[in-house]
Amino acid sequence: MFEITAIQAFKDNYIWLLRKGDRAVLVDPGEASPVLAHLEAEGLQLAAVLVTHKHADHQGGIAEVLAATGGNVPVYGPASESITGLTHPLSGGETLPLEAIGGHLRVFAVPGHTLGHLAYYGQGALFCGDTLFGAGCGRLFEGTAAQMFASLDELAALPDETLVYCAHEYTEANLRFALAVEPDNPAVRGRCAEVAALRAQGRSTVPSTLALEKATNPFLRTRQADVAAAARARDPGAVDPVSVFAALREWKNVF
Repeated sequence: MFEITAIQAFKDNYIWLLRKGDRAVLVDPGEASPVLAHLEAEGLQLAAVLVTHKHADHQGGIAEVLAATGGNVPVYGPASESITGLTHPLSGGETLPLEAIGGHLRVFAVPGHTLGHLAYYGQGALFCGDTLFGAGCGRLFEGTAAQMFASLDELAALPDETLVYCAHEYTEANLRFALAVEPDNPAVRGRCAEVAALRAQGRSTVPSTLALEKATNPFLRTRQADVAAAARARDPGAVDPVSVFAALREWKNVF
């Protein structure tokens, strides 16, 4: 069993550290300095690096971290993307036996934000990079709406109690959009108040749960009548869950 700690990076990134004893695994180390400071302060030995996708804010710190920790550390990431130091290319469907931290992680291929994007799931925790956010989802830089819809559908099929460890603190802004889509959804209104209180105290809104996302995240609610109606008001062609998702994503891009 591993413990999970957030390492804050840049303005709103989360680098996730999975720990058992003095061994640690990093997820998406986009910035080296906060990672190295944490490893030193906690007396941790780096056992592996996991990368969800190729964007610099998710992998930009790898080279410096590897150099500072001896370099002989496995790096797992998308086979189809350029990942610094990649030693174990993945395509989805694998299970990673991370003995150093006493756990296993399943690998999901979740194209949409990028074509090679991966997510990692184990011990009731989902590390989903920029695919699923608190009350939102990632922009479609490379993939299609249909691909992202399918990726989110696959993640939404995990147990409701799954903890969602996304890579950015975007929840408050995303909820403003969710409220525009579903102004009469009491779960959205309640979450808006809770998140506003957390952020006012400088506290994180991550992780959430899949149950909470399915109740409040419009991108997981495209089959709901009110969500579909809101999407059709923007785009009359939004006549099925995929086209509803596409209309919502386009709306959010300019919200």
